[in-house]
Amino acid sequence: MIKVTLNGTHFLNLSKLILMAAEQSNQFTREHDKQEREHSTEHAGATSEHKSNNESKEETPSRKDKRGFASMDAALQKQIASKGGRAAHAQGVAHEFNSTEAREAGRKGGVAVSRNRQHMAEIGKKGGEAAHNKRKKDNSL
Repeated sequence: MIKVTLNGTHFLNLSKLILMAAEQSNQFTREHDKQEREHSTEHAGATSEHKSNNESKEETPSRKDKRGFASMDAALQKQIASKGGRAAHAQGVAHEFNSTEAREAGRKGGVAVSRNRQHMAEIGKKGGEAAHNKRKKDNSL
């Protein structure tokens, strides 16, 4: 069993850690949204006489943009993910590629890339130009 410590709190279960961090982030988001609404209502009251109905409406960001793990600070995300990776390796449940799996993954990537004929043509053109320029350089010596 791996014990993870974050901000002085010990966690034995990584999912609890992630849920707690996500809840903290969501709480911060709710407080921030509340402050923005209060600020915009105060500001809108002073300026609504000068603006038309369409101009006074501000666009609000989508709530989906600010939820869960993705809404956390990047440093906190990295810290949690790093601890999760270490825990998985320590428990022996993390996947590690062997040479056969790596070869197969590379083959699949090559097949996917080679389907794009225009991309392959550009690569070939650059290779041909590089070889031609090298020959020119060697012959000039």
